[in-house]
Amino acid sequence: MGENPWQPLLQTFEKLSNCVQTHLSNFIGIQNTTRRSSTTVQNPVISVDSSSSPPIATNSSSSLQKLPLKEKSIGPVTKEDLGRATWTFLHTLAAQYPEKPTRQQKKDVKELMSILSRMYPCRECADHFKEILRSNPAQAGSQEEFSQWLCHVHNTVNRSLGKLVFPCERVDARWGKLECEQKSCDLHGTSMDF
Repeated sequence: MGENPWQPLLQTFEKLSNCVQTHLSNFIGIQNTTRRSSTTVQNPVISVDSSSSPPIATNSSSSLQKLPLKEKSIGPVTKEDLGRATWTFLHTLAAQYPEKPTRQQKKDVKELMSILSRMYPCRECADHFKEILRSNPAQAGSQEEFSQWLCHVHNTVNRSLGKLVFPCERVDARWGKLECEQKSCDLHGTSMDF
């Protein structure tokens, strides 16, 4: 059988995740290294959601520790890696989402969430996301509304996994707009240029 049809999407998620991690690391002053081993920090206090970004850890004297980022794995993508990449993609999409979206953009966001709930490569995760969408349908009336909705959904997933929740009032500080020249990151609605 040929290449995994999800591989290009996963590679795109990974590249986006690495870009965001690099910018976040530069912003907060954590050195971006690529060692999978030695990720242990003595007496850490985690201050961000570790399911979607490299954690910011401090030791008892409150100085920043340097935490290595994962190096590329030779084996298959883990469920955790896929989840981190997906959340990075979704939060970045929400940060780039327009304040006054077109009717098509609103429809596209809702359809994307629906597709993820049906085709996500982790069946258990997809089913859980489908349940969440039933009780809390996608809200995409503005950039703020979509970002806040996504943050609350992410926190719902984190709670179910026994992970820390992220303070949604800080979502813009954590997932701000990408730095792009001449609005090249803006969403353009129904453009089919690839």
